[in-house]
Amino acid sequence: MAEEVATLAGGCFWCVEAVFDDVQGVSAVESGYIGGDVVDPTYKQVCGGDTGHAEAVRIHFDPAVIAYADLLDIFFHIHDPTQLNRQGNDIGPQYRSAIFPHSPEQEKEARAAIARAQPDHANPIVTTIEPIAHWYVAEDYHQEYFEREGSANPYCMAVVAPKLQKFRKSYAARLKRQGS
Repeated sequence: MAEEVATLAGGCFWCVEAVFDDVQGVSAVESGYIGGDVVDPTYKQVCGGDTGHAEAVRIHFDPAVIAYADLLDIFFHIHDPTQLNRQGNDIGPQYRSAIFPHSPEQEKEARAAIARAQPDHANPIVTTIEPIAHWYVAEDYHQEYFEREGSANPYCMAVVAPKLQKFRKSYAARLKRQGS
């Protein structure tokens, strides 16, 4: 079966990328921007909150190894989908929880994943399902950021590392590297 692509926004892309880099069946994770109206936005512009873009990741995966539905379940496990336009202290529409389906089948799976996740949350899930839009790759220094800079960056140690630890504990059977 051919590789597929999933595009997800769940707050800071450093957090989401670090988790999905560890998932069996995922061949690549790329940080970028999607859903806005400024052509070729920069990180500084997106962080300003007025371009309409979300910080997101584009995940290349083998559906014979991991299903899109399973990726979505992980996505809902690693962020708070009940916070509108924020994740923790990261506030603004660029940090929204959103799914950008690449096909009608992915859209159907996204709706089902929201329904599956809702009972795990006391508040309503506010994750949006948005039309696929132009993808802008984030600047090179954002790619594999946690792997390169995580242990030296206080934000990464306070925010990314705990999310990664939570994922690894809950999804040990899905890890590329056992014991990671």
